[in-house]
Amino acid sequence: MPPAASLATTIAGSPLASCLYNASGPVCSTADELDALGGSDAGAILSKSATLEKRAGNPEPRYVETSWGSINSMGLPNEGYRYYLDYARRAQAFGKPYFMSVSGLSHDDNIDIIKALAREEAISAIELNLSCPNVPGKPQTGYDFDQSRVLLERIFEHVDQPLGVKLPPYFDLPHFDMMAAVLNDFPIAFVTCVNSIGNGLVVDTDTESVVIKPKSGFGGIGGDFIKPTALANVRKFYTLLREDIAIIGCGGVKTGTDAFEHILCGASAVQIGTQLMREGVGCFARIGRELSTLMQEKGYPDIDSFKGKLKSLD
Repeated sequence: MPPAASLATTIAGSPLASCLYNASGPVCSTADELDALGGSDAGAILSKSATLEKRAGNPEPRYVETSWGSINSMGLPNEGYRYYLDYARRAQAFGKPYFMSVSGLSHDDNIDIIKALAREEAISAIELNLSCPNVPGKPQTGYDFDQSRVLLERIFEHVDQPLGVKLPPYFDLPHFDMMAAVLNDFPIAFVTCVNSIGNGLVVDTDTESVVIKPKSGFGGIGGDFIKPTALANVRKFYTLLREDIAIIGCGGVKTGTDAFEHILCGASAVQIGTQLMREGVGCFARIGRELSTLMQEKGYPDIDSFKGKLKSLD
């Protein structure tokens, strides 16, 4: 068998020893949870999406696993941006990049947070969440292309660290073109594809009821079920965005093969959410081993040797 394959990558100018790390959402809200990510095989530490002030989130039950994935309507529970800003220096002890997710409840909130983060060099990059579907009464900015442009224009007047955006899933081909046209006009460092598919509904036939409490049972769908949608978004944005914008794949990753598919479609790194919730931080080592073994079997020494090289049928 060829020598061990390298999983190293670079995101927003920061080297990662492994292309696998956590999605913002599951088990990344507290210092203890972030420490566990730091001590794991994850290539980076990504914080929970932070709002201006601490939020308790939506009422329980708000997260339920299924045989095919998960449904959630968390409502952005988090400790507030100051908590994750303060954690940045502690994260340095792990010797890996610390990325901070930002999800203000208004444009002004996002601007205020970005201004405050500009003073902290220990934050390697910011992931601006344009795609949270679980705040009642609030639409996703990522589905409003004009507002996305307005927000990014304001953000880039103040941001200091490299900045990427987390997008909702798109389904209509013109929408890919419309969002790409917006993103290509800004010095975006990376794009994360995708957040959960918004407003799914899971029914418990035994109780004849929905399974989560918020929004009468409507919530974001994650896990196995969304992988084809995630791969389509990774692939389409890989072909539409500037070459200097890295794509981060997210959705349905529970094996090394899943991660391989994301990279083949164009991802430079892969985030793990539902499987992290199921398995804990050990998933990074296991999936990394599986990915490395598959790459060795195929003769790929590193992820750049097959990234984006998905073949079409003639």
